[in-house]
Amino acid sequence: MEKVTVMIVEDQEIIRKSLGIVLNLQPDLEVVAMAANGEEAVAFAARFVPSVILMDIQMPVMDGVRATELIKKAQPDAKVIMLTTFQDAEVVSDALQAGAEGYILKAIDPIDLASAIRLVSRGETMISREVAKALFARSLAAPAAPKESEYGLTEREMQVLTCISHGLPNRGIAEKLFLSEGTVKNYISSIYSKLNVPNRASALKKASEEKLL
Repeated sequence: MEKVTVMIVEDQEIIRKSLGIVLNLQPDLEVVAMAANGEEAVAFAARFVPSVILMDIQMPVMDGVRATELIKKAQPDAKVIMLTTFQDAEVVSDALQAGAEGYILKAIDPIDLASAIRLVSRGETMISREVAKALFARSLAAPAAPKESEYGLTEREMQVLTCISHGLPNRGIAEKLFLSEGTVKNYISSIYSKLNVPNRASALKKASEEKLL
């Protein structure tokens, strides 16, 4: 079984080592490097070429957003998950702009963290429900019926996009809107096409920037 290689970037040694121990217990994951700041992360990413990078935001020498930008320029295929205690919408947007595929809180359960790493390694995106809510704090509490947007999104597509902004997975969207999961996937593909984005994180970022919600 081919393992997913992981690099942990965290300035607090106890957290860094704890994460390393927890993740190395997973048979399909292997921690190949650990860095204490963004500058080390850039150097280690080039040296060890990890599949997935867990990146802290606030660090000395170089912060996680800047490190992500540099790593992504040098290694476009590297997958980065921002791992932080902060729920600041501006930081979330900066991290997505830098190219991060995921954004989750440090308080996440270790099993869920391992699942997030696997998900991102397969090319998907991961934004925790708490972070999605922080990013779209002004969104409506339930899907509304907004008029067709300038991007040509239909009323139903806008409802699906609103559900995504609330952190709902496909199954949750299907249950909320009384649709099948297959239909939800079709709507999401259409949203990606109309917004000219490749994934959930990019769709959320564009929706936020364009004030679609």
